[in-house]
Amino acid sequence: MICPVCRGKQIGKVGVEQYFCWNCCVEFNSVTDQVVVYDLDEDGTLIAWDDFYLDSQEVIEAVVE
Repeated sequence: MICPVCRGKQIGKVGVEQYFCWNCCVEFNSVTDQVVVYDLDEDGTLIAWDDFYLDSQEVIEAVVE
């Protein structure tokens, strides 16, 4: 698994299909055919990035690696 934002490989699993990147400090999931990226707020809530979407081919490549 690699991070879809920074392409880093220091990824931790925090839930079912939910991951955290230690390089750029974002969470992301891959439940659907798109990856959704979240910022972690100070109070622990996840804030989705509105402008970051990957198509299904990029998702497949990110998950396979």
